[in-house]
Amino acid sequence: MGRLAQTDGLTEIQRDILATVRDFVDKEIIPVATELEHRDEYPTAIVEGMKQLGLFGLTIPEEYGGLGESLLTYALVVEEIARGWMSVSGIVNTHFIVAHMINAHGTQEQKDYFLPRMAAGEIRGAFSMSEPGLGSDVSAITTKGVPDGDCYVVNGQKMWLTNGGTSTLVAVLCKTDEGASTPYRNMTTFLIEKTPGFGPNPTVPGLTVPGKIEKMGYKGVDTTELVLQDVRIPANRILGGVPGKGFYQMMDGVEVGRVNVAARGCGVARRAFELGISYAQQRSTFGKKISEHQAIQFKLAEMATKVEAAHQMMVMAARKKDSGERNDLEAGMAKYLASEYCKEVVEDAFRIHGGYGFSKEYEIERLYREAPMLLIGEGTAEIQKMIVGRRLLEEYKIAE
Repeated sequence: MGRLAQTDGLTEIQRDILATVRDFVDKEIIPVATELEHRDEYPTAIVEGMKQLGLFGLTIPEEYGGLGESLLTYALVVEEIARGWMSVSGIVNTHFIVAHMINAHGTQEQKDYFLPRMAAGEIRGAFSMSEPGLGSDVSAITTKGVPDGDCYVVNGQKMWLTNGGTSTLVAVLCKTDEGASTPYRNMTTFLIEKTPGFGPNPTVPGLTVPGKIEKMGYKGVDTTELVLQDVRIPANRILGGVPGKGFYQMMDGVEVGRVNVAARGCGVARRAFELGISYAQQRSTFGKKISEHQAIQFKLAEMATKVEAAHQMMVMAARKKDSGERNDLEAGMAKYLASEYCKEVVEDAFRIHGGYGFSKEYEIERLYREAPMLLIGEGTAEIQKMIVGRRLLEEYKIAE
């Protein structure tokens, strides 16, 4: 396994979970990942295996049928899964975010109804905040919910839903005019149950998932739009039961999502390092293995340092969140560092492979197309730096 990306202070249960997941990744994901990715095929058998392992309920409390594990455990599991195939980690990520939001902010009725079925993998979640013209400016949201009796009528178009087609529950952020002075207090999160599939939804009139968005990488998992035309949502499906709190609920979800993206970056980078150091010991040039060339040794040293630094930053951010403390600073740092280092480590592994790295027969080609998604998922590097910068100014504010 090597000495990189080890985590001190884990319990025996955490170590057992990670060993089980690592074995699953090595046997069930890595051997088929590249073939499935090239076909852009949903990994049905892998998902069923994760359901049997209980991974969809990893952080859901035991009282609702989950394993009740920490964000740290989840992040380390995601790191292992992303090492095998990043798309698979995306399948559990949005599910985890929605489960976290329901557990943290939902009414007791919502927890009792959704969480046991989510823990079993019977309900699978998707997270919908972005829109075609929105980008990082959440205040510009246009999808709108209007009260109508005991329902809200929602109209709008959402974008970039991971698991948009395969999910059966979508947490959707909408604008609702609550009369607040700031747009951030005029947003509400709705929990919409739907039938999986594409096209007009047979169980939710007015709801349409047009189809998969074709992507450069991050294939296998479906990424979609969501169109809502006069969709009626019962008021008891407002997350937490009270309108106007959606932005803050979503930001809580994004905060844990940033730790997840950091973990994915760590996993992909670790796999790229493994591929690079292995290939360097097999390929010969000028009469010796390329691993014996100082230039390659320097590159491997830099790659390993980045893998280790990103992992430890991710672990720190997860532990901060688990402690109940504010972790937007640490989560932003971890997401920024891990995604940037992932891109650099993958590119160095690609360079080590030389011309073969450009061939689809080699796994590094897939990783090279996957890494860029991490640069923009859960907020771009610029957004992370803005968050970190503002928090630093709060922490180090000088007296006037």
